[in-house]
Amino acid sequence: MQLLARKLGKADKADLLVCTRDDGSATQVAMPRQGVLPHDLVHFIVESALPFRHGFLSQVADGASIAFESGVSTVHGPERHVAESGQVESVVEALQTQLWAGAFDVESFLEGVRLACESRQLPAPAMPDIDLEAQLFERARELNDEWMGVPPQQSMTLVFEQRGVATG
Repeated sequence: MQLLARKLGKADKADLLVCTRDDGSATQVAMPRQGVLPHDLVHFIVESALPFRHGFLSQVADGASIAFESGVSTVHGPERHVAESGQVESVVEALQTQLWAGAFDVESFLEGVRLACESRQLPAPAMPDIDLEAQLFERARELNDEWMGVPPQQSMTLVFEQRGVATG
C-alpha cells in the first residue's frame, strides 16, 4: 500500500495522509501536527518493523476506511483482531513518547507499552528479540527528520508492506 503524507499550509493544524491500496482504492485522514512525527507515520515504523498483522495500517490495507475521531485516527470495518490492534496502538504511543523525549530508553519504552496495554485491559505483546532502539526509535527519528524537511504543500511517499498472512 502506498502512503502519501502531504503537508498542508503553514497555518494549518493538520496535514493529510492518503492510503492507496494495491487494488487502487484509497482512503484518507487528517494527521494533526504534534511537534514530532505524526502518529499515523509512527504506525508505519512500528508495523513495518514488528511482526504484527492486524495493526492500523494493515487493517487499512485490508480495506478498512479511516477517519479522525476524538483526536485519533480510527479504522472502520470488521471488528477483528481487537487485541492485537490495541497492542500495536500501545507500542506506537510508547514510541511516540520516546520521540517527544528526544532519546530512547528501552526500559521506559517497554513500561510505556505495558501501561498503555494495561489501560486497554490487554496483555503487553511479546517483543521480538531485536534492537528496539535501532529498529524503532532510530528509524522513527530518521523518518521524523525527513518529514520535518518536507516543505508546505509538498509530500513524501512511503510503501507499506503487510506482514504475515491474512487470517479470518
